[in-house]
Amino acid sequence: MNYVLSMLPALWDGLQVTLTLFAITLSLAIPLGLLLALARVSRLGPLSALVNGYIWLMRGTPLLLQIFFIYFALPGMGITLPDFPTAVVAFVLNYAAYFAEIFRSGIQSVDRGQYEGAKVLGLSYTQTMRRIVLPQMVRHILPPMSNETITLVKDTSLIYVLALNDLLRAARLIVQRDFNTTAFVVAAVFYLLMTLVLTWLFQRLERHYARYDQ
Repeated sequence: MNYVLSMLPALWDGLQVTLTLFAITLSLAIPLGLLLALARVSRLGPLSALVNGYIWLMRGTPLLLQIFFIYFALPGMGITLPDFPTAVVAFVLNYAAYFAEIFRSGIQSVDRGQYEGAKVLGLSYTQTMRRIVLPQMVRHILPPMSNETITLVKDTSLIYVLALNDLLRAARLIVQRDFNTTAFVVAAVFYLLMTLVLTWLFQRLERHYARYDQ
């Protein structure tokens, strides 16, 4: 027990890096994903095609490769980012594409009759989306949003390639120092607790919105 307690400060520091990246990514990727989804379903053909290409690129290449590209290739174009901003940019651009597809499927799951009814009431396209479609979309996207958010927690471990001292890297340094794998077990507990909290939050949201289906 004393050995576990002795490693907690280092793991806590790593956990803060993990949580910071998670929070920033979520707070930026969700609104960007929503904007991309709205552009994807818009009647502007070139814009929709452009967004579709972006989503295809982000979803079709590994996140780790995107991190490498931003960190190693962009300096050759005159754009150099520090380690943590590199991680933020890569994660936000990648997850925005996934969230965009989730939002798009949620928007398109709303019955077309809703649009016709809104048109009869004299609502504009923007008003229809904001007042009718998007509120209904939320309850449809919660399960895939839950899965993607939990995946984000685990994907934060990829920033080890940037030598950022996240939770997993902190655990690995302790293991290499002490030749004892206990730190990996403690790190796994931290990850499980984070996913447990997220699962609980999304389940509560699903139960909340399920009341409107009754």
